[in-house]
Amino acid sequence: MKWFRYFSRPGAVKHTVQKAFGVLMLLIYALIMSASEPPSAIGCGIVMIVLYVIGLIIIGYAFKFFSLRITSAADEAEAAMFSSISLDLFSRLYMPVVICDNDGRITWYNKAAAQIFHAGEVLYGRYLDQYCTATVREIRSSDAPDGFPVAVLPTVHAHFHNNTVFNEEREQLRRDFRVKNYDFSIEDKPYSLLLWNDKRDLVTLEQKMANAETVVGYILIDNLDEVLQYVQEQYRLASAQIESILSRWISDRDGLIREYERNKYLIVFEARHLADLRENRFAIMDEIHTVRVGESNMPVTVSMGLAHVSGTLPEKEAAAHAALDLALQRGGDQVVYKTEAGVEFYGGRTKSVQKRTKVKSRVFAGELAAMIAQSSNVLIMGHRFADHDSIGSCIGIFKFTEFCGVRANVVVNDADPNIRVCLERFQERDDYRGVFVDAPTAQDLVTSETLLIICDVSNPAAFESQSLYECVRTCVIIDHHRKTGELKYPPALMYIEPSASSTSELVSEMLEQSLPLGALPKEEADLLLAGILLDTNQFTRNTGVRTFSSALYLRSEGASPSDAKMLFRTSPEDFMREAKFESNVIIYRDIIAIAVRESDGATADDRIAAAKAADRLLTVSGVMASFALVRVDETVHISARSQGNLNVQLILERMRGGGHYDVAGAQLRGVPMQTVLEQLKSAIDTYLAEIT
Repeated sequence: MKWFRYFSRPGAVKHTVQKAFGVLMLLIYALIMSASEPPSAIGCGIVMIVLYVIGLIIIGYAFKFFSLRITSAADEAEAAMFSSISLDLFSRLYMPVVICDNDGRITWYNKAAAQIFHAGEVLYGRYLDQYCTATVREIRSSDAPDGFPVAVLPTVHAHFHNNTVFNEEREQLRRDFRVKNYDFSIEDKPYSLLLWNDKRDLVTLEQKMANAETVVGYILIDNLDEVLQYVQEQYRLASAQIESILSRWISDRDGLIREYERNKYLIVFEARHLADLRENRFAIMDEIHTVRVGESNMPVTVSMGLAHVSGTLPEKEAAAHAALDLALQRGGDQVVYKTEAGVEFYGGRTKSVQKRTKVKSRVFAGELAAMIAQSSNVLIMGHRFADHDSIGSCIGIFKFTEFCGVRANVVVNDADPNIRVCLERFQERDDYRGVFVDAPTAQDLVTSETLLIICDVSNPAAFESQSLYECVRTCVIIDHHRKTGELKYPPALMYIEPSASSTSELVSEMLEQSLPLGALPKEEADLLLAGILLDTNQFTRNTGVRTFSSALYLRSEGASPSDAKMLFRTSPEDFMREAKFESNVIIYRDIIAIAVRESDGATADDRIAAAKAADRLLTVSGVMASFALVRVDETVHISARSQGNLNVQLILERMRGGGHYDVAGAQLRGVPMQTVLEQLKSAIDTYLAEIT
């Protein structure tokens, strides 16, 4: 056993042979010494040493040669053994394995591959993309860790390989396999070993889980109180009728509905029903519109907020509540569908109904006064290219802030010609010296306790100074335009009332309930009245009881309609600008007037003229909506107006614009005028198709 262990050590045999050869040489030398004279013995010793060295070299080379031969034979035997094992493993493997050459020809495949291809024929020599939706080149180029997504095609004969219809159908197949490529070569010829991982069960399970995901929503009946204001005794009947429609609608989708407050409902259902709801654009709203109470022609409307987002149930509920708030801020009668990817809007085709009470206005005024009192200073700004409603509401909030005893400044663009007359009138007064500042100066006034109040705009892209909004920690928004999306930095307080005629109307209500009688100077009252006159087109559009109530309050504070209208005086140059729009008008779809002006040298004054031209186009017989387009520098400005039958805000939302039901606008930078015109016509066509 000891001898076996000794000879099993590396080089043991070689060392033994070398020692034996040395002993043999010594014996031969001893025999020669005993039989020879001393001089001959010395010469023989030298010869023996030389022979010994030569012998050791020969033994070393001999062992090296035989060792290489033995190792090579062992490696070949081992390679053959592993090749046999690998081939047998791939043949028996449950996962499909295919080997292809550089051109995609199949050179080998296992039984699992033949089964997934449903091949009753031999696959050798066939091209891989005859049986699946990918080529070898595509699979090789993929760096996805789990492999390239591939779908197996139905069994087809090779001559269908280039069939156009077949190639179109193959792209519609579900890609439930992930194919991983491993490159190797045989005799310097490259091959690809493709390992197929079947994801069908996983995809099916993921789809099942996605369909079973919980969707939370809120439903609010918008205007039932307004519809029933003269027939309150029929409230229970109308409420029961609406609840019956909603209960049947949610029951058909295996969902749950609960009324948690008067006219407010919480709904829960599975996400698998969303595709159908979105396809028919939430037709439940149209069904609710059919409800009539008494002799009223006003339709009952509902607002809905749905949240299909990841997270816990409380997080889904919070997202659904935010979606409902957004629906109400946009005027109601619509569905706001909130997902991880963004927000979608459905409905909103009826005009907002103005609330009869001013409770919300009074509550908001109290909250705003508390916030102002806690601030070190207040900055007030409107939107770019300010109009009388924007500057008027800013001046009104300035008086409200002054009444609260906190220093305030109004951020304006001194070079804006549209408000030059207004600014000149107020800058002459001692109490307004230093009040109006530009955006850079306003940023120098910002502290950690500064409050920013934004009037007549809720879209950051249209703020007078977006950078000022981003650097102030606390802000408040007061607006009457429909909200178009979520703000990057949510305001601490927000008062968006799309049913109001103007922001000046909202501010006038706040002043009426906060300031003592007679505390509002005549100039401020005139400007607020001018803001209302502008957005209502002289009380002919989007007016309600509260609109006239605000005008009555301003009149009692000294406002004069004639003095307010003096603020709209037009210079001869502005009059000529408006006339240029009216010389290039087309009537589209028999009910829509589109005026276009694309001439070099257009300025901001032309943008204002476009808005006035859109107003005048509504006086044309048969015109229900008007659009005026003008290019200023690299931006095309669109001003839209409506008689009240068409929602121009929904039309321009498709062009990244927004506004109000019958007053809206959009700006497209770097787009040719002809392209903008085609986009506008397409948006009009889509909107008209939805409402018919």
